[in-house]
Amino acid sequence: MIYLTRRERFNAAHRLFIEEWDDTKNFEVFGKCSNPNWHGHNYELFVTVKGNLNPKTGFVVNLKVLSKIIREHIISKVDHKNLNLDVPFMQGKITSTENVAIAFWEVLAPFINELNCELHCIKVAETENNYIEYYGK
Repeated sequence: MIYLTRRERFNAAHRLFIEEWDDTKNFEVFGKCSNPNWHGHNYELFVTVKGNLNPKTGFVVNLKVLSKIIREHIISKVDHKNLNLDVPFMQGKITSTENVAIAFWEVLAPFINELNCELHCIKVAETENNYIEYYGK
Protein backbone atom coordinates (compact mmCIF):
# COMPACT_ATOMS: atom_id res chain seq x y z
CA MET A 1 0.00 0.00 0.00
CA ILE A 2 1.35 3.40 -1.01
CA TYR A 3 0.15 6.74 0.35
CA LEU A 4 0.35 9.80 -1.87
CA THR A 5 -0.46 13.38 -0.80
CA ARG A 6 -1.29 16.39 -2.93
CA ARG A 7 -1.21 19.88 -1.40
CA GLU A 8 -3.34 22.75 -2.64
CA ARG A 9 -3.83 26.24 -1.18
CA PHE A 10 -6.79 28.57 -0.97
CA ASN A 11 -7.83 31.78 0.77
CA ALA A 12 -11.28 32.11 2.29
CA ALA A 13 -13.30 34.09 4.79
CA HIS A 14 -15.72 32.70 7.34
CA ARG A 15 -17.40 33.34 10.65
CA LEU A 16 -17.99 30.92 13.48
CA PHE A 17 -21.34 31.64 15.07
CA ILE A 18 -24.68 30.18 16.03
CA GLU A 19 -27.48 32.28 14.60
CA GLU A 20 -29.77 31.93 17.63
CA TRP A 21 -27.10 33.41 19.91
CA ASP A 22 -26.34 37.09 20.32
CA ASP A 23 -22.88 38.48 19.56
CA THR A 24 -21.86 38.31 23.24
CA LYS A 25 -22.62 34.58 23.53
CA ASN A 26 -20.96 33.85 20.17
CA PHE A 27 -17.85 35.73 21.29
CA GLU A 28 -17.77 33.75 24.56
CA VAL A 29 -17.75 30.46 22.64
CA PHE A 30 -15.92 31.30 19.40
CA GLY A 31 -13.80 34.32 20.39
CA LYS A 32 -12.65 36.66 17.65
CA CYS A 33 -13.59 34.00 15.08
CA SER A 34 -17.19 35.15 15.64
CA ASN A 35 -16.48 38.63 14.27
CA PRO A 36 -19.73 39.76 12.57
CA ASN A 37 -17.59 41.26 9.78
CA TRP A 38 -15.90 37.90 9.04
CA HIS A 39 -12.24 36.98 9.08
CA GLY A 40 -10.05 34.98 6.74
CA HIS A 41 -7.29 32.41 6.48
CA ASN A 42 -4.67 31.26 4.01
CA TYR A 43 -5.58 27.58 4.11
CA GLU A 44 -3.58 24.58 3.02
CA LEU A 45 -5.39 21.45 1.92
CA PHE A 46 -3.63 18.07 1.89
CA VAL A 47 -5.43 15.22 0.16
CA THR A 48 -3.89 11.80 0.82
CA VAL A 49 -4.91 8.79 -1.23
CA LYS A 50 -3.81 5.21 -0.85
CA GLY A 51 -3.56 2.36 -3.25
CA ASN A 52 -1.38 -0.14 -4.98
CA LEU A 53 1.31 0.75 -7.46
CA ASN A 54 0.32 0.38 -11.08
CA PRO A 55 3.28 -1.61 -12.44
CA LYS A 56 2.80 -0.20 -15.95
CA THR A 57 2.83 3.53 -14.97
CA GLY A 58 4.71 3.38 -11.68
CA PHE A 59 1.92 5.52 -10.15
CA VAL A 60 -0.67 5.02 -7.46
CA VAL A 61 -2.57 7.75 -9.26
CA ASN A 62 -1.64 10.35 -11.84
CA LEU A 63 -0.96 13.54 -9.84
CA LYS A 64 -2.20 15.74 -12.68
CA VAL A 65 -5.57 13.99 -12.57
CA LEU A 66 -5.76 14.15 -8.76
CA SER A 67 -4.86 17.84 -8.75
CA LYS A 68 -7.48 18.58 -11.42
CA ILE A 69 -10.19 16.87 -9.35
CA ILE A 70 -9.23 18.81 -6.21
CA ARG A 71 -9.08 22.13 -8.05
CA GLU A 72 -12.32 21.57 -9.93
CA HIS A 73 -14.45 20.31 -7.05
CA ILE A 74 -12.94 22.14 -4.06
CA ILE A 75 -10.50 24.96 -4.79
CA SER A 76 -12.63 26.62 -7.49
CA LYS A 77 -15.57 26.60 -5.06
CA VAL A 78 -13.78 27.98 -1.97
CA ASP A 79 -10.83 30.12 -3.08
CA HIS A 80 -11.42 33.81 -2.35
CA LYS A 81 -14.93 33.01 -1.18
CA ASN A 82 -16.91 33.35 2.02
CA LEU A 83 -17.38 29.79 3.29
CA ASN A 84 -20.61 30.74 5.08
CA LEU A 85 -22.24 32.51 2.14
CA ASP A 86 -20.69 31.38 -1.14
CA VAL A 87 -20.07 27.64 -0.83
CA PRO A 88 -23.13 25.45 -1.43
CA PHE A 89 -21.71 22.37 0.29
CA MET A 90 -21.08 24.39 3.48
CA GLN A 91 -24.61 25.84 3.69
CA GLY A 92 -26.25 25.23 7.06
CA LYS A 93 -22.99 24.12 8.70
CA ILE A 94 -20.77 25.88 11.18
CA THR A 95 -17.64 26.60 9.17
CA SER A 96 -15.20 25.16 11.67
CA THR A 97 -12.12 23.59 10.15
CA GLU A 98 -13.47 20.23 11.32
CA ASN A 99 -16.66 20.69 9.30
CA VAL A 100 -14.71 22.00 6.32
CA ALA A 101 -12.52 18.86 6.30
CA ILE A 102 -15.57 16.57 6.52
CA ALA A 103 -17.31 18.45 3.70
CA PHE A 104 -14.20 18.22 1.50
CA TRP A 105 -14.09 14.45 2.13
CA GLU A 106 -17.75 14.09 1.15
CA VAL A 107 -17.20 16.04 -2.07
CA LEU A 108 -13.94 14.33 -3.11
CA ALA A 109 -14.45 10.69 -2.11
CA PRO A 110 -16.69 9.68 -5.06
CA PHE A 111 -14.27 11.15 -7.61
CA ILE A 112 -11.19 9.61 -6.00
CA ASN A 113 -12.84 6.19 -5.86
CA GLU A 114 -13.07 6.34 -9.66
CA LEU A 115 -9.25 6.56 -9.85
CA ASN A 116 -8.65 3.00 -8.58
CA CYS A 117 -7.39 4.29 -5.26
CA GLU A 118 -9.00 5.28 -1.98
CA LEU A 119 -9.22 8.56 -0.10
CA HIS A 120 -7.17 8.12 3.08
CA CYS A 121 -7.04 11.54 4.73
CA ILE A 122 -8.10 15.14 4.33
CA LYS A 123 -5.89 17.57 6.22
CA VAL A 124 -6.89 21.23 6.38
CA ALA A 125 -4.38 23.66 7.89
CA GLU A 126 -6.15 26.83 8.97
CA THR A 127 -3.01 28.47 10.36
CA GLU A 128 0.58 27.39 10.80
CA ASN A 129 -0.38 26.26 14.30
CA ASN A 130 -3.77 24.60 13.72
CA TYR A 131 -4.81 21.82 11.41
CA ILE A 132 -7.45 19.10 11.24
CA GLU A 133 -7.05 15.59 9.87
CA TYR A 134 -10.10 13.61 8.87
CA TYR A 135 -9.97 9.91 7.96
CA GLY A 136 -13.63 9.34 7.11
CA LYS A 137 -16.31 7.75 9.19
